Amino acid sequence: MTTPDTLNLDAYFERIGYTGPREATLETLSALHAAHLASIPFENVDVLLGRRIRLDLASLQAKLVDARRGGYCFEQNTLFAAVLRHLGFQVTTLEARVRPPGATQTLPRTHMTLRIDFPDLAVLADVGFGGDGPLGPVRLDGQVSEQGSDAYRVDEEGAVRVLQIRGLDGWRDLYAFTLDEALPIDFQVANHYTSTWPESPFVTTLTAQLSLPDERRVLRGRRMTVRCGRSETAHDVEDHQLLPLLRQTFGLDLPDDIRLPSQR
Repeated sequence: MTTPDTLNLDAYFERIGYTGPREATLETLSALHAAHLASIPFENVDVLLGRRIRLDLASLQAKLVDARRGGYCFEQNTLFAAVLRHLGFQVTTLEARVRPPGATQTLPRTHMTLRIDFPDLAVLADVGFGGDGPLGPVRLDGQVSEQGSDAYRVDEEGAVRVLQIRGLDGWRDLYAFTLDEALPIDFQVANHYTSTWPESPFVTTLTAQLSLPDERRVLRGRRMTVRCGRSETAHDVEDHQLLPLLRQTFGLDLPDDIRLPSQR
C-alpha cells in the first residue's frame, strides 16, 4: 500500500521496464532517464478535462505508475526526483523559464528540471520536457552531450544557465534556469498557473509526446509528427482517430467514454 511519503520502486521499475543496477551512479541515472522517457508519455489529458493536477507522491504513483498514464513536467520530474532520492542520488529541484522559438518576451518559471550532483560532476536531468528534451543527463559545465541524432549543452548567461539543443541551423535555446533550489510550494504555484490559466497552452491544446532512443512522437492539437533522426513525417488526426492513437502510439490507458475537446 502506498502512503504519501512512500514510493513503490519495484512498481516504478516494472512500469519503465528497468531491470538494471540501482547504485547511484551516472550510468544508472542515464539508463533510468532513457527508460522513463520511453515508457511514461508527456501528456496533458487531465488538464483538458479540468481535473486537478496533484503533485504529492501517492497521487503521482497512482496516475503515472499504477494507472499507466503520463503527465507534464511537474508530475514527471517530481516522480523522477523521488525515485532518484530513494536510490541515494543527490537531487536539487530547479525552476526554469521556457524559451520557445519566436518568443519575444520573458516567460514565467513554468518548467521543473533537476540537478544531480556526483562527487566530481554535476548534471542536468529532465524527463519532463517532451519531444525536444534530452534523452539523458547533460553536464552543467558546458560540455556537449551527443544523444542519438541530437546534441545538448548548458550555456551560461551570467548567473543564468540555458539548456540548448543543436539543430540544423545551430544551437537553439530550450529553457533558462538558475542553480537556486526551488521548493515544493514553488512548483505548486507554477503547477496551478500552468494547469488553470485560460491562455496556458496546456489548457488550450492537447499534447502527447514520447521520446524513444531512435524516435520522437509528438501530438499537438490534431497534428501528429514522428521524427527519426533528421527525417520527419506529419499528418492530421481526425477526432475518431484520436483515442486509438493515444492508446496505441503513446501507450495511454484511457477509458472509452473519455471526451476531449474538439480542436485543431
